[in-house]
Amino acid sequence: MPIYAYRCETCGFAKDVLQKMSDAPLTDCPSCGKSSFKKQLTAAGFQLKGTGWYATDFRNGGTSAPATKTAAAESCPAAEGCGAGGCAANAA
Repeated sequence: MPIYAYRCETCGFAKDVLQKMSDAPLTDCPSCGKSSFKKQLTAAGFQLKGTGWYATDFRNGGTSAPATKTAAAESCPAAEGCGAGGCAANAA
């Protein structure tokens, strides 16, 4: 649930209130009792810190990295035949 900042336009009383987004805004000031309690416009209460996805996922401008050999392909003496329907090293 978001926290909303309220301030009374009559007496200046200010309060932060935890409310559901679907709740009706408060209107009556808890300090003076007048109906001049208004919701204030405030900055977002969170910050994004760290390297983020943009620095790691799209570093190459959207191009994918070149494919690398798998460990099985590197250990196979006939790596060019592996993965294409059978290993040439085991055929015989």
